[in-house]
Amino acid sequence: MSSCPQLCRRCVDKLEPNPVLQFHPDARILIIGQAPGAAVHRSGIPFDDPSGRRLRQWLAMDESTFYDPQQVAIMPMGLCYPGKGRSGDNPPDPRCAPLWHPQLLPQLQQLRLTLLIGQYAQKRYLAGFTNTTAAVQAWQQWLPQGRLALPHPSPRNNIWLKRNPWFEQALLAPLQQAVAAALA
Repeated sequence: MSSCPQLCRRCVDKLEPNPVLQFHPDARILIIGQAPGAAVHRSGIPFDDPSGRRLRQWLAMDESTFYDPQQVAIMPMGLCYPGKGRSGDNPPDPRCAPLWHPQLLPQLQQLRLTLLIGQYAQKRYLAGFTNTTAAVQAWQQWLPQGRLALPHPSPRNNIWLKRNPWFEQALLAPLQQAVAAALA
């Protein structure tokens, strides 16, 4: 095991390791997503894809703030691209988060807000998790604890967004206020 996530080779048996994360101990916002997609795997830049554009819109955050590691830490459940599956990307490698999260999370001493994107992060970090829709709907329960569950911003999730218009109508304004307060 390496002591630096960027040097990790744990998943070499399954795929080409290229850990993608953004981390600085002074970060005030932490984004825990699923795993890098193929485009992010190639660029090495977290959320450097349509999902990232949508996420930045949801957060009302410009690229310079989003990619400032002293403002925003990005630590997916799987640090490397998990490869293509039958209906999209494979799930994050289950060995990754238990290996790296316990080492990295205690270093985030200035953390004010954690955004849990998608079912893998929500299942690990939200007690009583049943499904993403329920976790996102319970935003008022999580926000006082400095956490929010969000659906994955992938274009593949357009159907979920159409079925759940309350997300953009009721949650984006409080989300953006929480982000602004965390960065203030």
